[in-house]
Amino acid sequence: MTQVPEVASTLDASTLIHRTRSFRSVSAILAIAFLVVIAGVSLLAPLLPLDPTSTDLAARWQPPSAEHWFGTDELGRDYFSRVVYGGRISLTVGVLAMIAATAIGVVVGLVAGYAGGRLDDLLMRFVDFLSSIPWMVLVIVVSVFLKPGLWTIIFVIGVFSWMATARLVRAETLSLRERPYVGYARYIGVRRTLVVTRHVLPDAAPTIIVAATASISNAILTESALSFLGLGIQPPMASWGSLLETAQGSLQVAPYLALIPGILILLTVLSFNVLGDALRQSVSEGGA
Repeated sequence: MTQVPEVASTLDASTLIHRTRSFRSVSAILAIAFLVVIAGVSLLAPLLPLDPTSTDLAARWQPPSAEHWFGTDELGRDYFSRVVYGGRISLTVGVLAMIAATAIGVVVGLVAGYAGGRLDDLLMRFVDFLSSIPWMVLVIVVSVFLKPGLWTIIFVIGVFSWMATARLVRAETLSLRERPYVGYARYIGVRRTLVVTRHVLPDAAPTIIVAATASISNAILTESALSFLGLGIQPPMASWGSLLETAQGSLQVAPYLALIPGILILLTVLSFNVLGDALRQSVSEGGA
C-alpha cells in the first residue's frame, strides 16, 4: 500500500521530464526554422526584386499592404526591402563578430587552461580587467580613432566580447588536461601543441559551440544598441538597430517602423538563445 504514492510520483516526474524535453525539442525546431528563413531571405536578397534605396515621396508612411508588405518609411521607400537588407547587415555583424570573439576566446582559454601557473594568472587578470570596463566606454574610445561603419563595429564587438568564451574554454581545459589520455600523451613526449589540438580542443568543441551561439545573439544586440545610439552602422547602409534609431521620429505617424525591426531583433536573439540552450542540454545529457 505504501508503494502506490511512490510509483505515482515517479510517473509524474517521468511525465514532466518527457514533456519538458518535448517542449525543448519543439522550441529548438521552431528556432532553427525561424533562423533558416531569416538567413535564407537575407542571403537571397540580391536575387529578389527588392530595392531598399528607391524613394517615392508621394507614398510616404503608407501602412502595410499587398504592394508594400511592411509599409513605407519617411522617404517612401519599401520597408520590407529595408528590413531584409537590414537583416543582412545585422546577421553579418553577428556571425563575423562571433567568429572573431570565439577565435580569440578559444586561444586565450586553451593557453591559460593548459599552461597554468603564472601565464594562467596573467591572462585571467587581463580578462578580468577588460570585463570590468563598460563596453560602451570602450566603443566610444575606439570610435575616436576609427570611422564608424560595418567593419569597425565587427572589429569592436569581436575584440571586446571574447572574455566569457575564454573563461568557459579555460574551465573546460582545466578539466580535460587531467584526463588519463592527455596525461599519457604528455608522458610519451607528445608536443604541447599536438596535445591541445588533437585531444583537448576536440573534446572542448561542444562547449565552444554553445558559447558561439550566445556570442551571436550578444553581437546582434550590441550592434543594435550601438546603431540605435548612432555609433554603429551609418547611412546609406541600414541594420535593424539603425532602422530602430531612424524610426524614433515617426512613432506617432508610423509605429510599425519601430515595431517590425524590434520584433525581428527579439525573435532572432530568442531563437539563438533557445538553440544554445538546446545544444547545452544535449551536451550535458551526452556527458551524463
